[in-house]
Amino acid sequence: MTAQTTSSIDRILRQEVLGSRRFSNYWWATIVSIGGTGFLLSGISSYLHVNLLPFADPTMLVFIPQGIAMGFYGVCALLLGSYLWLTVLWDLGGGYNEFDRETGSIRIFRWGFPGKNRKVDFTCKTSDVQSVRVDIKDGLNPRRSIYLKLKDRRQFPLTRVGQPISLAVVENQAAELARFLKVPLEGL
Repeated sequence: MTAQTTSSIDRILRQEVLGSRRFSNYWWATIVSIGGTGFLLSGISSYLHVNLLPFADPTMLVFIPQGIAMGFYGVCALLLGSYLWLTVLWDLGGGYNEFDRETGSIRIFRWGFPGKNRKVDFTCKTSDVQSVRVDIKDGLNPRRSIYLKLKDRRQFPLTRVGQPISLAVVENQAAELARFLKVPLEGL
């Protein structure tokens, strides 16, 4: 979750959730695309014996096996780069959490892959909420998440996927949400 806004009368709490439009995704999509283009052009240059790269001379490569391997790596990298650019374009995982005291409703909205289920839109009543749960796991693969725990035992993640959020931010956001919904806070 990135930004939190509360209306002037404290009726609505809206938390924006950052999806795949992060600097790291732009960075890796760019690096993989540039590298893939270089590898593919090296493979093509070794086949045609025409230098297509201004900073190297891949015409000296033997097409089988070196040129073919470079071309294969280039195609794989370009496919991966295309996937990364599409996830950024579609803003996968982006959306918001909206909690409305006046109407007693909760709305969790996320963008997914294109298709009939592109929009993930979950709504429920605030009276269905049992608690706000914090899941903190440190170590090699740290995880810091906030979940909305419903009375029917379902749990919905409210935080973004990817880089872990700082411990202080997770604790503050979870405590603020639990106070706003007037439910207990679990996991701390």
